[in-house]
Amino acid sequence: MTQTAARRPAETVAVHPVHAPPPSRGRGRRLADQARAYGFLLGGLLCFALFSWYPAIRAVVIAFQKYTPGSPPEWVGTANFTRVLHDPEFAVAWRNTLTFTLLALLIGFAVPFVLALVLNELRHARAFFRVVVYLPVMIPPVVSALLWKWFYDPGAGLANETLRFLHLPTSNWTNGADTALVSLVLVATWANMGGTVLIYLAALASIPGELYEAAELDGANLLQRIRHVTIPQTRFVILMLVLLQIIATMQVFTEPFVITGGGPESATVTVLYLIYKYAFLYNDFGGACALSVMLLVLLGVFSAGYLRLTRSGEEAV
Repeated sequence: MTQTAARRPAETVAVHPVHAPPPSRGRGRRLADQARAYGFLLGGLLCFALFSWYPAIRAVVIAFQKYTPGSPPEWVGTANFTRVLHDPEFAVAWRNTLTFTLLALLIGFAVPFVLALVLNELRHARAFFRVVVYLPVMIPPVVSALLWKWFYDPGAGLANETLRFLHLPTSNWTNGADTALVSLVLVATWANMGGTVLIYLAALASIPGELYEAAELDGANLLQRIRHVTIPQTRFVILMLVLLQIIATMQVFTEPFVITGGGPESATVTVLYLIYKYAFLYNDFGGACALSVMLLVLLGVFSAGYLRLTRSGEEAV
């Protein structure tokens, strides 16, 4: 019995070979997936082409033309650039824009960073204060500018009324040539700092707590911890936001247009506001496009720096 069982051949399990799908079928499926993906992207690409790329290309073309609505365009070469460069307001607009950008960097960088540090140290009502800080971003820019225009009113505005209540000297704010630009910088900083604060808070939350603990064990105080731990750990985010702020502040338009109208005495005429004046007040679309191309080239340099910085940051990660 035992010998018979031993002689019984072992049962074999049939193994059926798994046939891989033909290469053509897999390649066809990939092509179909790619075609479907590009189909979904087609709507976005058409929107970009119609509302972004075509106007930009058209503006570059008009910059070399004498263009008046209702009449055929006439090629004039670089005459538009020459006329714009000899305009007395050209230097004023660029000086105001660069001054605004510099002040916005000094104020708009320091204030959101300090607020982020303070909010990061809070233990109670942190979510509430984050909403309060971000609230100005949710207000439409024109509405925000109108509110600040009333706030800065030299007669019954809230700013001067508060100064009178505190028995302090009042100011002309946006009505004074020496204070108008600084007043607009405060408006832009208040309106846009909410998003910057949240980005800084996200960067601060990613810093390992062990670094702060090691710094405290070494006897570092608060300022030393910020200098040797916080800033080095967030330097990539800081540089990225600085470049983005330069690109944004050099395109300032809403505040001068709504609050000051470029005045007083052209003290708040920016490059973008001058483009508006060329196009819709002087009816000189060729000059407006020539000035736009100059601004486009300058912003393109900063945009290239931003893209290079983000790419290097992704490679580092």
